[in-house]
Amino acid sequence: MSSPCIDVCRHDDETGFCLGCGMTRKDRKSWKREKEARPAIRAALPGRLSLLAASGNPVGEAARQKKRK
Repeated sequence: MSSPCIDVCRHDDETGFCLGCGMTRKDRKSWKREKEARPAIRAALPGRLSLLAASGNPVGEAARQKKRK
């Protein structure tokens, strides 16, 4: 399973979610070390990105170009 990381690596201060992929720093470490955790991490990402977007944050590729609010 390939990593969902898109090399944006900017995290929301409130949630800790990456604006690019939705992972937390802890998720990134788990992704590298615990292959069995990957499906659960990937399943959580769409909801996290939706939450960030609903809060007015640019997400995904849009987070690469825009500054946070």
